[in-house]
Amino acid sequence: MSSHRTIDFFDQQFRRQIDAAEFALNPFELRALPHLRGRVLDLGCGLGNLAQAAARQGCTVTALDASPAAIAQLQSAARRDALSLTAAIVDFDTWRIDAVYDTVVAIGLFMFFPRPRSVALFDDALAHVAPGGTLVVNVLIEGTTYLEMFAPGRSTLFGENEIAERCAGWWILESRIDSFAAPGNTVKRFSTVIAQR
Repeated sequence: MSSHRTIDFFDQQFRRQIDAAEFALNPFELRALPHLRGRVLDLGCGLGNLAQAAARQGCTVTALDASPAAIAQLQSAARRDALSLTAAIVDFDTWRIDAVYDTVVAIGLFMFFPRPRSVALFDDALAHVAPGGTLVVNVLIEGTTYLEMFAPGRSTLFGENEIAERCAGWWILESRIDSFAAPGNTVKRFSTVIAQR
């Protein structure tokens, strides 16, 4: 099955948030923001709340997502506020990073692909962080039972410590597990890792 189901799921969610003017940073974005500097790549940026906050604190941001609604909203906000921010729609099934960044952020992206692609995207992000730069990753992990946003066969729940282990040799600034109640008596379990190269 294609990724359209997941993109449609988030496109609808983003449209609801736009209509309700819900643009506050989520807890993961709030945790990430103090670590963003220089040239920032925001993978799976969603509505771009973090990307805009980073640009406002002096970063030059490239923000990418598969959601047309999210990117249109972000492009409009960047123009309106004259932010140093470029936003574009990409197909993460085939897209590759083509530059080096001081900070690479991927909050809630890598789990939306079959495992080989998830790992390839993660490795691509690792390879494109400049020396001394920072990687911020947030993924759903094993034990998550809320799976409504996943297209069948298109998900990877990472191991509890897998992201931190994949950053071997980096300075781990933060590594934490968070659990949240989700609809239908389910749960979302997240791993967040902030690592410096």
